[in-house]
Amino acid sequence: MPSGKEIRNKIKSVENTRKITKAMEMVAASKMRKAQDRMRAARPYGEKIRRVAAHLSHALTEYKHPFLINREVKTVGLILVTSDKGLCGGLNSNILRLTIGKVKEFEAQDKKFQATCIGNKGLGFMQRAGAKVVSQVTSLGDTPRLEKLIGPVKVQLDAYMNGEIDALYIGYTRFINTMKQEPVFEQLLPLSDDAVGSGKARWDYVYEPDAKTVIDELLLRYVEALIYQAVAENMASEQSARMVAMKSASDNAKSVIGELKLVYNKARQAAITKELSEIVGGAAAV
Repeated sequence: MPSGKEIRNKIKSVENTRKITKAMEMVAASKMRKAQDRMRAARPYGEKIRRVAAHLSHALTEYKHPFLINREVKTVGLILVTSDKGLCGGLNSNILRLTIGKVKEFEAQDKKFQATCIGNKGLGFMQRAGAKVVSQVTSLGDTPRLEKLIGPVKVQLDAYMNGEIDALYIGYTRFINTMKQEPVFEQLLPLSDDAVGSGKARWDYVYEPDAKTVIDELLLRYVEALIYQAVAENMASEQSARMVAMKSASDNAKSVIGELKLVYNKARQAAITKELSEIVGGAAAV
């Protein structure tokens, strides 16, 4: 049995750890509320621009945007959204596990693959896996900035427009509620009917200056809005997962402290009993 001093040192160490995890839990809870508000604030814009994009994509015009044209897929692009920091449970491992499964499917179909990484964890994973990383962005902070996302994402969009990739996917973690976050792997380009609607109703517009300029600009903004929403969802999921993980760590530390105190009391009682036995034995000998 370890000595009383060793047990006291262990108790003190676990108590210090519990203070850290408790503080991180409170910080994550504060950031989680802000991230959720930011995510919910972006949803109405995303829904509105989706409707406008759906109407324009099925409008009566001879121009067909490349984002809406299906073609044979030989090379696949991926935008992978993860967090910059850890200590958020299985958030990153879940989306990375889903992503690597999809990549193996692409490789089994002899499709080439290139990635854009948003977040340090995904970047490190892709580099270790030997994947072709064409662009990246890290250190986004607690607030996603569209101007920081446009550059890396534009690399993939330009590659699609130039025919270097034939499909673009995005992997991120969707926020369901505080206790549940769902890893998602969706097709971003070409835009499917599920994304922009089936086009049962046909719309006729008067374009100014022309249909190509309007549709090109709008669909580009639509794709950017989808990516921004994915990053906002991932950040809300990250803070929720970190709060839950730190609360679990704090609760586990409290249980460990209780067990260590019980062991310490037993060791202390055993030492007292031994001393009393020695005193009684010495007195009897005299």
